[in-house]
Amino acid sequence: MNNIFVYCEIEDSQVADVSLELLTKARSLADQLSCKVEAVVLGSGLNGIDKQLFPYGVDVIHLGDDKRLAPYLTLPHSTLLKQVLEQEKPQIALFGATSVGRDLAPRIASALKVGLTADCTSLEIGGHSDKKANIEYENLLYQIRPAFGGNIVATIINPETRPQLATVREGVMKKEILREGYKGVVKKIDTDKFLSDADFVVKIIERHMENKKVNIKNAGIIVAGGYGVGSKANFKLLFDLADVLGAEVGGSRAAVDAGFVEHERQIGQTGVTVRPKLYIAVGISGQIQHRAGMADSAMVISINNDRQAPINQIADYVIVGDAAEVLPKLIKYYKKNSK
Repeated sequence: MNNIFVYCEIEDSQVADVSLELLTKARSLADQLSCKVEAVVLGSGLNGIDKQLFPYGVDVIHLGDDKRLAPYLTLPHSTLLKQVLEQEKPQIALFGATSVGRDLAPRIASALKVGLTADCTSLEIGGHSDKKANIEYENLLYQIRPAFGGNIVATIINPETRPQLATVREGVMKKEILREGYKGVVKKIDTDKFLSDADFVVKIIERHMENKKVNIKNAGIIVAGGYGVGSKANFKLLFDLADVLGAEVGGSRAAVDAGFVEHERQIGQTGVTVRPKLYIAVGISGQIQHRAGMADSAMVISINNDRQAPINQIADYVIVGDAAEVLPKLIKYYKKNSK
């Protein structure tokens, strides 16, 4: 009881990155609260899944291995997860802000009559003082997320009901192994006991999967362009520079909305969160919505003709100039000096 639970998504017998990121964060929060981290894994063919999870500091795995649970279906997964949470009574339960998490978490919140904060970008532990009711709350989950179009950062709490539910965006938290030899226990869920025919009124007849063509989230170097690049034609210079550097190309929301680059390359609050070793921001103003997706980059180079652009405040190096003039020079000298 009062532990931290993480719902782990499984695809092709692999734990999703967002789930491993959540386990890393859950381990940190659990150490603060002096409690355990427990994972709920539902799917089929899950032999050896414990070897993927235990190194992240998982103390208990609730394992539902049933061929009917893969691929993901809303009803059986929500039925089993509701049973586990009602029985174990955690204080916190976390989900990835993915298509699965966004489908499952609201159903669990409704079934358990608890609050839910969606698309969090940070989680912390803290207290709260209700002066009107003269109540002091301790060890609450601060569920932090951008609000009002990213113009403010809201801290949301859920003092009265448990568990405190939150979905968290992929990439905003680090995925970090705690210890390779970490060991926990596996508790098997009796799926036949809880599932009925009513949970399988929906069936998947066919399933077609298309692999992502762009792997911007894991890129070590990213060349990103904003509305200041000027046109889709000018964006070709970013692709040319990325080709020389072995990088991926990204874009701000303004660039995507203008049609300069496709949506799957969007970086920021409503796009992908990245943390590359090198981030080259070209013609990007650097509003808070964009910085939310790249602020953890190890090194940032800004190319902008506006000296006062907000992106320059967090950049390690700033090149003041027109992208159409600067980029060809960078490409020329990188080619000249690269082996």
